[in-house]
Amino acid sequence: MEIKASQVKELRDMTGVAMMDCKKALVECSGDIEKALDLLRSNSALKAEKKSSRVAADGVLVAAVNDDYATILEINSETDFAAKDANFLAFADKVKTYITNNQVTDVEALSSTEIEEDRKSLVQTIGENIQLRRLITVSLEDQSNLGLYVHSDSKLGALVVLNGGNSEMAKDIAMHVAAFNPLCLSKEDIDSEVLNREKAIYENQAQESGKPQEIMDKMVEGKLNRFLSEVSLLSQGFVKDADITVNEYISSEGASIASFSRLKVGEGIQVETKDFAEEVAEQLK
Repeated sequence: MEIKASQVKELRDMTGVAMMDCKKALVECSGDIEKALDLLRSNSALKAEKKSSRVAADGVLVAAVNDDYATILEINSETDFAAKDANFLAFADKVKTYITNNQVTDVEALSSTEIEEDRKSLVQTIGENIQLRRLITVSLEDQSNLGLYVHSDSKLGALVVLNGGNSEMAKDIAMHVAAFNPLCLSKEDIDSEVLNREKAIYENQAQESGKPQEIMDKMVEGKLNRFLSEVSLLSQGFVKDADITVNEYISSEGASIASFSRLKVGEGIQVETKDFAEEVAEQLK
């Protein structure tokens, strides 16, 4: 039967799916809009499953804050181009609204909500793997101050909770955490595995110097202390004033850091790099 352009447009407006896919669905369903819609929805799940193994290391962060908690969540796409697509951004807004109205502490919990259906539809519309990768949620007490910082490109963010102080100070510390990526709060909190790995590197470097053992021990100790001051939040030079430490800054208001966390889009995801000739050859195949 003949499929009218108005039918294709109507289905396109309802789903956001490409015009050609809408027309194919209408042809297969003999022009029945509702059946075509169901077909596209089922196809979106299939396409989402097929694309789920593809690396999605780009994307954006969305953050939500209310009186009881704050959440920052990473939404991944395969390319920055897709992350700027209007459909992707609309989906990100839906996710932000959902986590604002619903406290979510495990990203897997979103797979049983309407957000998952929206994600699958977006995969079909954009043609890329879209994933809700990870999130951080912190609970807020009556006397705590929240600091939220999300960089202008929405790819780097941090959450900080202060005991005491004020909201401006908390935001300053969140900006610092985003910029300096501390590994721990204080030197005493460093992961022993990380510390032992660094110590082994410094010991090997000291051995190569050929100096007496006593001198080598002091070299290792000095390098370890410098490393700890660089990766411990409280001992780092404050981002807005390098002449003071973060600890000195918050102590000026009698505040302390209850918790801090940081997310960067794509961090920890291994991306396979290909040259342009390889990509063209793969496309031709």
